[in-house]
Amino acid sequence: MSISIKNQSEINKMRIAGKLAAEVLEMIAPHVVPGVTTNELDQICHDYIVNQQQAIPAPLNYRGFPKSICTSINQTICHGIPSDKKLKKGDIINIDITVIKDEYHGDTSKMFCVGPVAPFAKRLVDITQKSLFLGIDQIRPGATLGDIGHAIQKFAESNRYSIVQEFCGHGIGKNFHEDPHVMHFGKPGEGEVLEEGMIFTIEPMLNIGKRHMKVLKDGWTAVTKDRSLSAQWEHTILVTPEGYEILTLRQEEK
Repeated sequence: MSISIKNQSEINKMRIAGKLAAEVLEMIAPHVVPGVTTNELDQICHDYIVNQQQAIPAPLNYRGFPKSICTSINQTICHGIPSDKKLKKGDIINIDITVIKDEYHGDTSKMFCVGPVAPFAKRLVDITQKSLFLGIDQIRPGATLGDIGHAIQKFAESNRYSIVQEFCGHGIGKNFHEDPHVMHFGKPGEGEVLEEGMIFTIEPMLNIGKRHMKVLKDGWTAVTKDRSLSAQWEHTILVTPEGYEILTLRQEEK
């Protein structure tokens, strides 16, 4: 495994890309309402990234992906393709944004509740977000990837949720996906040791039902096999000398 250690120039570019990705999620929030289609959300994000940010939407044409963002609703775990499907009250939706600016990637996602949602759906969304931050809190030089995965797994399972194991966080930089693979389960002290200058995503996917998934015929959309609700949150994080810096932090999280 060859993990890239970013120099200061690369880190500065990653900070910019991460900030832009966060700003797209802030911009789109007022548009996530009942009746809007995910195609409309995709178009709004695309235009904002290209015209306002002078950046590139990384998913568009990535390995054949046809849209500029991923929109994953209810039982869709990840990689949902925007369509003419309208959002309705009670839906939960993950919007996953990755932008390229000056060749470097910023990658983040957020769950949105469409109007009032059922308490069990809101709880899943909240616990998944908390699991992300518990994982992030493990980051510092000398810690391991297993420390991150264990913190997420222990919290998720103590709240009676399952963790999707087929998808993981990943290193990121000039490439959309780099080493290492960041699993959302594991054992303390195992796996790669973190070093200052590493940059990677953490993006836990939790299900109300069982962890098992399947990919639809479009080759992208991953859904829960038992059709249970799924939630995901994602940040891009830099390992700093003392701990970590979240490069995709939104204003609401500061």
